[in-house]
Amino acid sequence: MKILTASQMREVDQLTTERYGLSSLVLMENAGAGVVREMENHFGSLLGRSFTVLCGKGNNGGDGFVVARHLIQRGCQARIILFGSAEDLKGDARTNFEILGRMGIPVEIASGQKCTDQELEKLFSSLKSEIVVDALLGTGIHLPVSGFLGKVIQGMARLSCVVSVDVPSGVESESLTFGTETVIAPKAELTVTFTAPKPCHIFSPWANYTGKWVVVPINTPNELLKDPRFSLNHVSRAEAASFRRKFNRDPNAHKGDFGHVLVIAGSLGKTGAASMTAQSALRVGAGLVTLAVPSTCLPIVASHSLEIMTESLEATEIGSVSNKAFDYGRVDVLLRGKDVLALGPGLGTNPETVEFVRRLVSETRLPLVLDADGINAFAGSSETIQGARRVLLLTPHPGEFARLLGISTEMVLSRRVDLCRTFAEEHQVHLILKGHRTIYATPSGQLYVNSTGNPGMATGGSGDVLTGMLAGLIGQSLISATTLEEAIILAVYLHGLAGDLAQTTLGEHSLMASDIMANISQAFLDLSSVC
Repeated sequence: MKILTASQMREVDQLTTERYGLSSLVLMENAGAGVVREMENHFGSLLGRSFTVLCGKGNNGGDGFVVARHLIQRGCQARIILFGSAEDLKGDARTNFEILGRMGIPVEIASGQKCTDQELEKLFSSLKSEIVVDALLGTGIHLPVSGFLGKVIQGMARLSCVVSVDVPSGVESESLTFGTETVIAPKAELTVTFTAPKPCHIFSPWANYTGKWVVVPINTPNELLKDPRFSLNHVSRAEAASFRRKFNRDPNAHKGDFGHVLVIAGSLGKTGAASMTAQSALRVGAGLVTLAVPSTCLPIVASHSLEIMTESLEATEIGSVSNKAFDYGRVDVLLRGKDVLALGPGLGTNPETVEFVRRLVSETRLPLVLDADGINAFAGSSETIQGARRVLLLTPHPGEFARLLGISTEMVLSRRVDLCRTFAEEHQVHLILKGHRTIYATPSGQLYVNSTGNPGMATGGSGDVLTGMLAGLIGQSLISATTLEEAIILAVYLHGLAGDLAQTTLGEHSLMASDIMANISQAFLDLSSVC
């Protein structure tokens, strides 16, 4: 599902009219009617319920006029307030305002020139309806909103049970730069948007104000949404389920059909990271998993799982992988017959280990999932990471990505989308930036925003589980009907879903990485139930 910024949505609407002949008035009618249908889905029957529809002078207000008309035609009580002058209404908004007039439906006028602060306060105190419809400002505003409309938004922010049309008034719907500034907007119980979600429905801090959001189709031609310039995508449950079905197994299959994953990970004190990575690869269905660790760690990891094959590598004095592991062709033997390599969890940052990682990444042509200390080995040397001649997937959290780029974590968090896209394109790698609304960027510049996961997953080892899941599904994708990108999207979605399932029984505070791993199988079953 595409995510469109405000300017992209305006372009799509314009092309819908110019290229396909669907008038903007028809689109507005479809939008307003769709809002009312979604309110019925959310609240149940609207018959006899009272509404106040707060409208601005732009197209968002025009949508509000349509909403009000449909509510009244359903037998609802609807008070309509226009915050602005009727003379300022133009185009489709004016047309729908005039339709209300011809139907004898009154619209109250609260103009900035005539409405004092005291009168505005009195107006909001008089709103006694069950549900307030926010149709004041749509996606075309520029923040911050000041003056009269700013005061109106402050009044709306105190209201309960708000339904926002397209976006809550006062949130940002164009920029993909994420700041920490204070947001003044109503906290909607329901937001009904059109054609595609906007960034404010997905990303914090604005998503904190949209409540439950739904997308209403308004007859925008699907072809317009396939423009590759629209590179931001939201991964829905239905899409993840469709990818999951591509991994259905043939009755005649055997373990060799589902990939052999090699995990190189761990060091003394961090054997758990290595074991969770390997076990998670098995849990998503990898046919075979071999875990290679420093020799001093082998007895520990060998006892963790009966199903995982183990191999030892030359160790440093502190119990991490030594660059001497390459001696006598030992690494070449390990890589032989493997389909995908997962490298990094728990390796540590010993200089010898860093040298080992850099050499292995440079020389191997296996599909490679690089995580944790595998990424840290390239801190300040990101220019040496290149994936043009093989599949290379990086899975940093914001701190690791910041070290890789040589910038602050705060800058990474504020420019997540742009930084992910740029890095993936320039280095021709697949990049997963973990965190709330994990982002996956492809080498072609497409970005996918995950819709599962919860704050309880912010715990040690969660990323190790994801690394194993990615490696396991990538190995299977080599022989399944799915693409590499679909396998990666599915792994990220299942990881978050497993965390959500764990959260329902354990809560957020007690959730551990092993709980995520324990719910991988249930996450598969949950997606399998989607028709």
